[in-house]
Amino acid sequence: MSHVHLLLVTWWPSLPRKRWCIGDASRGIYTPSAAGLDKHLPISDYCCSMYTSLVAIITLAAYAAAAPAPADEPIPIVSQSQEGPNPDGSYKWSYESGNGIKAEEQGQVKNAGSENEAMEAQGAFSYPSDDGQQISLTYTADENGFQPVGAHLPVPPEVPALIQKALEWIAAHPSKEDENNRV
Repeated sequence: MSHVHLLLVTWWPSLPRKRWCIGDASRGIYTPSAAGLDKHLPISDYCCSMYTSLVAIITLAAYAAAAPAPADEPIPIVSQSQEGPNPDGSYKWSYESGNGIKAEEQGQVKNAGSENEAMEAQGAFSYPSDDGQQISLTYTADENGFQPVGAHLPVPPEVPALIQKALEWIAAHPSKEDENNRV
């Protein structure tokens, strides 16, 4: 709130005025201009009261929205292990938390010392869904990318037989344009 300035209209002339504050309602809103000249904008007492109420409501709503959520109990770590990273690039870790989340991964350098050297990792994790179902996923990550496998993941529909037959025919009989574009 250090960088936010709230302009409040007040009808109490006894309050001290600062350059960024609002003056009393009988004289209007007091604002400094960009040129450093002071201005008074006429405004009725009703508008001042309504404006003050609106600012107060918005301020309270902003504080309520920014308030931190009540702290939940920390989730305990039931088990945790870690090996590596080792000199050969291999590693292994796993953990299980008190709310049913489990994860593990192991990795190693594939084709070490060759031109095709790549990091490879295999892992798995599981967690309970909101409806209580256990969600499990296994994966491999290597030079071909991240490849997840899980019963909850969407599966593309099968290609209809006639479409598959047409695709095979197109592949077996490329057009002259396709043949010219192949390099």
